[in-house]
Amino acid sequence: MNKRQLLQSFLAASALSFGLANAQAQAPTPIKFQLDWRFEGPAALFLHPAAKGYFKDAGLDVTIDAGNGSGGTVTRVASGAYDMGFADLAALMEFHANNPDSPNKPVAVMMVYNNTPASVMTLKKSGITKPADLAGKKMGAPVFDAGRRAFPIFAKANNIGAVNWTAMDPTLRETMLIRGDIDAITGFTFTSLLNLEARGAKAADIVVLPYPDYGVKLYGNVIIASPKLIKENPAAVKAFLSAFTKGTREVLANPAVAIESVKKRDGIIDSALETRRLKLAIDTVINSPDARAEGFGVVNAGRLSLMASQVSDAFNTKTRVSPDAVWTAALLPPAAELNILKK
Repeated sequence: MNKRQLLQSFLAASALSFGLANAQAQAPTPIKFQLDWRFEGPAALFLHPAAKGYFKDAGLDVTIDAGNGSGGTVTRVASGAYDMGFADLAALMEFHANNPDSPNKPVAVMMVYNNTPASVMTLKKSGITKPADLAGKKMGAPVFDAGRRAFPIFAKANNIGAVNWTAMDPTLRETMLIRGDIDAITGFTFTSLLNLEARGAKAADIVVLPYPDYGVKLYGNVIIASPKLIKENPAAVKAFLSAFTKGTREVLANPAVAIESVKKRDGIIDSALETRRLKLAIDTVINSPDARAEGFGVVNAGRLSLMASQVSDAFNTKTRVSPDAVWTAALLPPAAELNILKK
């Protein structure tokens, strides 16, 4: 091989090496993300930016899976099965306090549901019109339901006497209320309210007692991330939150269009129903008065500390919840980027 051929071979090898290195440098970061629940209206908050390519544009390869409850999502992120997730903050606090020695306790990195969506729901025929009327009544909810877990806080705030609980599968909750097997249920308002209507209850015959309206200012769902991801690739978490915020701005502006992303993941959903569910979530927990007062994505330190204390007491945790351990604002987008709520 002459000098010219050697030079050409060297240049070709160098170009190949550079191309491989460049491709590796630009390879998207994989993020496994788990929702708290099924592909319903609120899932558009994540499925819309994914469908629009915002995560991809941010250098991320995000896969989004449905969930079966916040507790499961927290546990799966802690196990390393998922990198990030969407879960009720109370469930995250409980995990922290009950697993103080766990090396991979997830951390909340963005507030999404500024108010808990939990409420007590009943039918007018029960005679229940206010929290105090629940004393002595038969109440029902799955054992892991966020509203049921936080009911002691609701009961204390409203001086409610003892109630009798019945556990059931989530699919039976509203049916048992309609049949009269129980007097009232707990659940997310935008879930159980529409489920009751779908089972034949008229909107005018449903009584809703939202926790936030009766003195319970718990935060709701947050985006969580594994401490491993936060430590090893904080830029990926920042990129995710920025892309999510961009998508959420569009979801708030046009929920009906955003539902199309949910329909693509689950073709059998009722688009009109899920649009209504999403709008309920936006109005009650995402763009709520408390959210507008505090700002999207962030928390109030005093309110967070109070919730940590309430969860420690109501859930009878092994150790006290440390608010500083469950939350960080260090990875949030700039304030101007978070300014997405309509006043």
